[in-house]
Amino acid sequence: MRLSHIDRIKAIAVLFMVEVHTAAIVPPNGVTVGHPAAFVAASFGGMAAPLFVTISGWGMYGSARRRISGGVDVSGITRWIAPRVLILCICQLMVNLLLNVERGGRFEWHTPGVLTLLAIGAILSPIIAILSRNQRVTGLLIFSISPLIIGDYAQPEMGWFERVGSSGASEWFSRLMWNGTYPIFPWIFYILLGTILYDLRSSKSAREMGIFFGLIATSVTIAISLVEGIAWALTSGEAILTFFPASMPFLIVSGTMVALAMRILEGMEESGGSPFYGDRLAFLEPAGRLSLTIYVAHFAVLGIVAFIMQGEPRLALIPAFAVTIIHTIIWIPLSVWHERFIPNFSLERMIRVLQSER
Repeated sequence: MRLSHIDRIKAIAVLFMVEVHTAAIVPPNGVTVGHPAAFVAASFGGMAAPLFVTISGWGMYGSARRRISGGVDVSGITRWIAPRVLILCICQLMVNLLLNVERGGRFEWHTPGVLTLLAIGAILSPIIAILSRNQRVTGLLIFSISPLIIGDYAQPEMGWFERVGSSGASEWFSRLMWNGTYPIFPWIFYILLGTILYDLRSSKSAREMGIFFGLIATSVTIAISLVEGIAWALTSGEAILTFFPASMPFLIVSGTMVALAMRILEGMEESGGSPFYGDRLAFLEPAGRLSLTIYVAHFAVLGIVAFIMQGEPRLALIPAFAVTIIHTIIWIPLSVWHERFIPNFSLERMIRVLQSER
């Protein structure tokens, strides 16, 4: 049974991704990291990728569990995984080429990214699916402290273009493993979080207890920030929460916010009732079912914008804000139109076709 709130969560995750990427390509003039607009944009950005990866882990784990419990053999699992991994890796390459640094973009063509991470998650999903919940909780805890274990290997002093570049196989492997944009250590944390939330989907009290303790931990990070006079959250630099590289407090806080968002949007659906806000949020669901397609397609738009904006002055706050909001929201009606008129043309459909043909 397809759950409405899962499609809504996927839609919100990909729309947050669109928002933060658009804001990065058309940043408003005169807005510093301390500006309220920058804080709002960063808040959405900080939630986007964790939510995107967690819900992907939720889905891949559920699919793997159903196939294993249904008696699918190794060959069948391979036929399910291989097309997904292939499409995700090709899409990562497409994204890198669409928003390449040589045309004003943000990526090198060979950069590992979030889709590479999801491909790794797909490869690992059959193994993760046979682990007990306690084993996965242990893995979650290990990955949550992995920023401390990795230490200087994460290279917090690296700038963006260093983090997305590599001069050879060794550096590329390092970007994939621990010092790229979405490295395996610690980002598999969110894949494992998705599997645990999947297991606990019929146990609201357990999830709510976890959210409660997570909110306490979040409050502690805020208190430390105030007492020590350190910035609470920055994309990178000296702060309690950092995204590049992902710090341990960032994993805990963002994981809590992801679990909270999923619990709110779920409403009563898991127990046979209606999702949060009933049918009034149903307009989001087509975008959720097209999340991968939207993710790749929006980079085509941003690639054109980045090329046009090369050497041009930044937009003022209001025009930049308008461009960001319009480009984010427009994918909602486009996804509705897509499902109505061309439902068979999408990356999601391509994956399903390849899986059935193998």
